[in-house]
Amino acid sequence: MNKNRSYLVDAFKSRILRIFRHAWSETLLFKRIQLQPLKFAELMRDVILYQSEIESRFQSFSNLATILLPFPSEVHQTDFQQRESNVRVEFDVIIVGGGGSGLAAAVRALEMGASVLVLEKQSQLGGTTGMAIGSFTANGTRMQREANINDNADDHEEDAGQFATPEIEAWNNPTLRRFFLGQTAETLEWLHGMGLYFHGPNPEPPNRVPRMHNIVPNAKAYIAAFQSQILKRKGTIICDAPVVELVFDEQEVTGVVASIQGARQTIKAKRGVVLAAGDYANAPELIGRFKGDQFISIEGVNPKACGDGHLLAEKVGARLLNMDITYGPELRFVPPPGDPFEQLIPTSGFLAKLMGRLVPFMPQALINWRIKKLLLTWQHPENSLFDDGAILVNSEGRRFCNEKDSPQREIAISEQPGKAAFILLDERIAAHYSQWPHFISTAPKIAYAYVNDYLKLRPDVSVEGTTLDAVGQARNLNIQNLSDSIEQFNQYIAGQKPDAFGRTHDSHALTGNRWVLLGPAKAYFTTTEGGVAINQQLQALNDSGNPIPGLYAIGCNGMGGQILWGHGLHIAWAITSGRLVGEYLGKSKIHP
Repeated sequence: MNKNRSYLVDAFKSRILRIFRHAWSETLLFKRIQLQPLKFAELMRDVILYQSEIESRFQSFSNLATILLPFPSEVHQTDFQQRESNVRVEFDVIIVGGGGSGLAAAVRALEMGASVLVLEKQSQLGGTTGMAIGSFTANGTRMQREANINDNADDHEEDAGQFATPEIEAWNNPTLRRFFLGQTAETLEWLHGMGLYFHGPNPEPPNRVPRMHNIVPNAKAYIAAFQSQILKRKGTIICDAPVVELVFDEQEVTGVVASIQGARQTIKAKRGVVLAAGDYANAPELIGRFKGDQFISIEGVNPKACGDGHLLAEKVGARLLNMDITYGPELRFVPPPGDPFEQLIPTSGFLAKLMGRLVPFMPQALINWRIKKLLLTWQHPENSLFDDGAILVNSEGRRFCNEKDSPQREIAISEQPGKAAFILLDERIAAHYSQWPHFISTAPKIAYAYVNDYLKLRPDVSVEGTTLDAVGQARNLNIQNLSDSIEQFNQYIAGQKPDAFGRTHDSHALTGNRWVLLGPAKAYFTTTEGGVAINQQLQALNDSGNPIPGLYAIGCNGMGGQILWGHGLHIAWAITSGRLVGEYLGKSKIHP
């Protein structure tokens, strides 16, 4: 780190320490902070620009503040024997999965007085929810009313049906989706009560009014807040503890068998077991069985989304619905080195609370810059690139598919070396995608990323040069194969022969003194719509439509036949279904 950065970080730390000492005597620490928006906007800028250095140098103070406030850092493995003086083998509620839906269920059940155990197979909490930007789409909210927006669940249900194609929407469970949408405002208010902050509502057509409420800073804030509430209320969280079996006695689920520290542990649930283990985007067995073997080599965005909850439910007779419906496959650039889902600002500890208060005062240009950087981490390139003449080549420099034909394009990518491909732009296409309205990637109404944005912010997946050889060599492609691919494509453009892969309606040869190569990119499933059939009490249903006593399914495990396309609906369902099942089981005394 250079001297200027070092000085800035030290100055930031000194200023925060002075402010903390000065404000500590106040009952509401942040009341004083909010009265100085300009000063703290400047501090916030420092945090965003030099987050990693600040976090490293601020660690000891942040840990102290965490103890005092308290707001726990991420939970990793918890020793079951050490956590309980006598090994507990019975809880009111057992939740399988520590993502957004499972943690929401745990918080609400604890609020209602139940004893709760959360079992998470990974070494830390979060699941797919923790990887998201964090939009929460809802209607009839306080934030909408404050913005003079009149909205209701009936209108929302009608608009929600316009995102998917008619062929997919025909499989939707309209009764359950309408029920869910009618609960979203109460869920958002519940989240506000935990101290979470949102900006918006933001528009997303075809929604007739703005409904997207965006969490500050991103979806990891949900996880941090839920985790804090669970530990505050003396819930039990065990990570590195996959559930391998449901205890199923005489048509009733009474507990789970989990692998804890390498040993099988049977734990009883007095009121119910809640499946909250995420989707099956990275489960080849389920994808192949329900969608087709041609898709089994395509990966999920979350490599840990293996359909564990779906398989557990199926083994005890639960009915699975819409298992062939997935969002994707679609083309996405590989994530950057390190954490593939970068944080906007810290999401736990003292800094998280401080930054949540400061974000509303930040210059919008700075926030937009940071959001754009996040956008380039996870968003997919627009299909219009190929309509305008771009081509795909593999790591050997060869074309291999009709780039305009999806999902055959994604299937073909998954069959290439390394399951990866590169997008080649010539001088004309690169210039075309350097200004509005032609962008490489977008998050609607949030940010637009052009060629130069990728070159600046994602050099790991973008390179430019004045010659084709230059960009090919930068990515170790076979130059002769790459040159042959361009020559053959240009022969098709000139009408000398048909395209080898069936491409039509192109009119521009690939040429010029500027070339841009984007990639590697891979084909991914983003999420899945299939799940356990449920009723409005979130009870899992069997093939006859009857509840399986003691078993509940929420989030992506308990989709119940809903089609939830559009930003923010999956997170809204995850947290809403978690809140509802937690409340239902919190009021129960025995298996309903």
